Amino acid sequence: MKIEQEKNISFDALVVGGGIAGGEAALNLANTGFKVLLIEKDLSLGGKMIMLSKVFPTLDCAACITTPKVSEIARHSNITIYTSSEVSSISKIAKDNFEAIVIKKPRYVVIEDCTACQLCEEACPISVSDQYQYNMVGRKAAFIPFSIANPKAAAIDIDNCILCGACEKVCPTNCIDFTQETEEYRVSIKTVILATGFKLFDPVLIPRYGYGVYKNVITSMQMERELAPTRPFNTVLRPGDGKVPDKIAYVLCTGSRDATIGNPICSQICCMYSIKQSQLLMGALPMADVTIYYINIRSFGKGFEEFYQQAKGMGVNFVKGKIGKITETEKGNLILRYEDINEGIVKEEEHDMVILSVGALPNQDASKLFKGEELQLDQHKFIYQSDLLGSPSKTSIEGVFVAGTASGPMDIPDSILSAGSASSEAISYLIQNK
Repeated sequence: MKIEQEKNISFDALVVGGGIAGGEAALNLANTGFKVLLIEKDLSLGGKMIMLSKVFPTLDCAACITTPKVSEIARHSNITIYTSSEVSSISKIAKDNFEAIVIKKPRYVVIEDCTACQLCEEACPISVSDQYQYNMVGRKAAFIPFSIANPKAAAIDIDNCILCGACEKVCPTNCIDFTQETEEYRVSIKTVILATGFKLFDPVLIPRYGYGVYKNVITSMQMERELAPTRPFNTVLRPGDGKVPDKIAYVLCTGSRDATIGNPICSQICCMYSIKQSQLLMGALPMADVTIYYINIRSFGKGFEEFYQQAKGMGVNFVKGKIGKITETEKGNLILRYEDINEGIVKEEEHDMVILSVGALPNQDASKLFKGEELQLDQHKFIYQSDLLGSPSKTSIEGVFVAGTASGPMDIPDSILSAGSASSEAISYLIQNK
């Protein structure tokens, strides 16, 4: 990797991860007067929440909640934001002195000069799969990540760019800069908050479900994008043939509560986001039948059970059954073979479209960051909380705190509460060692 330059800078706090938890923690620290460096590996702040349709159980618009918060973070004078960046290592020099090496990757666009006019997108001749729409549609090699991205600026996908110069020719502000190179920053900080989030289970690891083979078997995040205001299609369509589905099935616990694939724990969010999506589908496709195949419905939170009962009242069909295998018909429909647990017999049912409710897996990247001291993980590979009852944000390293789903599966309100806990502990730590 070619390093253009090395810069020495200092901040009070380093927040790793620009999702809802990391953003909330950074904002709390900044509002208290501390200087914060917020690192996000993606092209935009907002994490997974900014990509959602609505939130359960209130059905509030996820983007309407996230975008004002992200805008507040982006314009805060005490927060410095590095997108397209990663922390390569963190070393503890003294009690309140850490040194981090931050790698900032080139965007090949000067963010401050970009007006998001999208002329570069129109001119670019190269089309690739759009990762922000979970590969359901295409995008150009010169592109704006998504309509509510922050920063709202173009980026060049250099791996797919053919360097034809078409984008440069049409850019009205001359903000495209192919001379940008990777930069390395040596950062001095006094405390660290890890808000690295979680990873989604890849259903390819369960071949009997046919994901990646049958086009009309999709994941719950792909359905989120189909239901979101910034969705790839005009309505809900099945990817195989563009048909509006009439009979939709959800398969719960895909990659959760399953020791055979290495994740024996409940992901806590799958039941409720599937019920949320089923309610939204009933509104978007009033004539469609929606069936949820489940092992147990875990509606444990405030208002969750009422939300579950509301879905039943709307006509969502709940079947207590474990899916054994999914096969495809000639027309692209899907046959679900399952055990009906209540009746104790094996049945089959045909559906137009199947959504796999994928679970949450630990993001173990943070454990590799620290040099000299070990960041402990728990038995499920999430960041270990050394004082779970007294101070759940404390980790095995003094001065390092964890926020959000980096410590375990949780929903959005709990992630925000966790961020509040982490930022409060970090503020106390900074004040004590001032």
